Order: sequence, then structure tokens, then C-alpha cells
Amino acid sequence: MDSQHQQLLGNLAQDYYLSKMAISDISKKYNLSRYLIMKYLDEAFSSGIVDINIHTEYDRNAHLEHQLSNSFNIKNIYVIKDPDNPLDRDKIIANFAATQIQSLINEHMVIGLSWGETIFTVLDHFSRQPTQDLVFTQFMGENMKYKSSAASMRMVQKAAAKYDSPYYTIPGPLYILNDNARNALYQEPAFTEAFKTANNMDMIVCGLGTLQSIDSIPAWHDNKAKLFANVNLNQVAGMAFGRPYDINGNFLIHPTYDKTLSISLNKILNVPKRIAIVQRKSKYQAALGALRGNLFTDMILTESIALRIAKEL
Repeated sequence: MDSQHQQLLGNLAQDYYLSKMAISDISKKYNLSRYLIMKYLDEAFSSGIVDINIHTEYDRNAHLEHQLSNSFNIKNIYVIKDPDNPLDRDKIIANFAATQIQSLINEHMVIGLSWGETIFTVLDHFSRQPTQDLVFTQFMGENMKYKSSAASMRMVQKAAAKYDSPYYTIPGPLYILNDNARNALYQEPAFTEAFKTANNMDMIVCGLGTLQSIDSIPAWHDNKAKLFANVNLNQVAGMAFGRPYDINGNFLIHPTYDKTLSISLNKILNVPKRIAIVQRKSKYQAALGALRGNLFTDMILTESIALRIAKEL
């Protein structure tokens, strides 16, 4: 049994036995027939993956998953137990996220990616799955960390290489203060195809940011008051899609003052599948606000973050 098939059996067992997902929902999630799902669940038993416990490279906290799912309007929430060795945490959550995301990619056609170390690490754990009729795209400008391996253009290139599929980039900064310059870029030939593609996304994968991520880039730090005009920065709990939001998930930037080079926030929030991966404990407020605001349809969390959120309930 190869490792990819073994991981699929483990995922099916986790969803069916621990998350109590209906067979119909599992069928849609993995694009498998009811017959194959039952066959694979039987195989999970016969191969020893399932006995009393489910054996995978990671463990999920089913109790916290149910608690958070029932407390927030989010159907798919995954809480990965913290390993005994903290140094293994990032690898474990990246491995789980990669498997989960790749199973969902099979059901979608236009995948939008943000940037950041979390997404970069998850893509490192992608397996090669060449396929047709799939495209990756940026849907907002770059983070300007050009010395970082986790810059935005590299994300779409890295993901597309795993699938032998095309990709589109937006070769401009995330924020542009000059309204005329920003609006003109939407009409530039180097940008139009990416924005056209991004407006047809049916799945987004991203991490969550904080104001500290803004401060880490000198050009943004020095112009923060202009970038976020009329925003009370003390109310910012997190950053999603380049925009700040409060602890209740309300975006704090008015469209009139939005300096983000991006498709519209309304378009983003109407993408059917929006996945966030959060693994830093310092981002628990960002995760809590995102959950309260229904900013995502799926969220993957570490156990330590989930426990902090549970204390707020």
C-alpha cells in the first residue's frame, strides 16, 4: 500500500468515525462513490489503520472540532493535536493541510493562493498529481518580501508545478496608495488575465496575518496611516485577503479607502471554498475573529490555538 493511499484511508476514517460526517458529505468532499467509501473504510480496518484508534501521522481533537463547529457557522474545522515534540508541529500540520487541500483541489478548477511561510510549507508537502482543467492564480498583489522564498508569485508557480497546470500572477504590490495608478493597473495587459481568472475562483487557500506582518515591511510600516485611512488600528484582530478586521470578523476598511490591489472583497467572500491555515498561537485572535465573521468555509488549526479560542466561548 503506497503512502498516499494509506493517508486517504486515514482521512476517510477520521471524517467518518471521529468527525461523524455523513457518507454523502464525504462523497462530495473526496469525489468518491458511496461504494468506494465503504470499501475503503473496510480496507482501513483490514489493513490495521483502524482498530480502536485511527493511526495517521497526526491526531485530531474531535471534541474541540465539534465544540468549535457548533459555536461558529463553519462546517469544516480541523484541530490537529499538538505533538509531544513542539519542533514537529509545523511539519505535522503542513502534512495534514496538504493532504486535505489536495483532496479538495480535485473538486475545483480555479485555485487562488495567497503568500506566506505557512502556505509555502504546505505546498512543500504537496504530492505530484498532474491533471487537466486546473489553473492556479494570484488574486491580490505581492507581499514585497522579495528576499523571502514565500513571496506570492512563487506560491502559484510552486503549486502549478505539482499539477503541470498553468498559473497567473499579479506582478504588483499588495497596496497602491495612488487610486489612479491602482485603477489603471486593472486595465494593463500584464494584469488583466490574472484578474479575470481570479474573478472565477472556486477555491482559495490562505493563511491569516496580523498588524505585525504589516510592520515587517518598511514601505507599509512607514505609510500605515495612509494605507488604512479611517481604521482604528487598535481594533485590528487580524488580516485576511490584505484587509484588516476586528475580533468579531468585521472588516474595518471601507471600500472607498481600500488601497488593496485585488479583486473585490465581495468577490472573495463569495468564493465557494475558502480555506485558512493557522498554526501560530499568536494568531489566535485573528482565528477567532475569522470564525466569528464567517470569513472561511474551512479552517485548519493547531490544538493550542483551538484551546485559546474555546476559552473565549
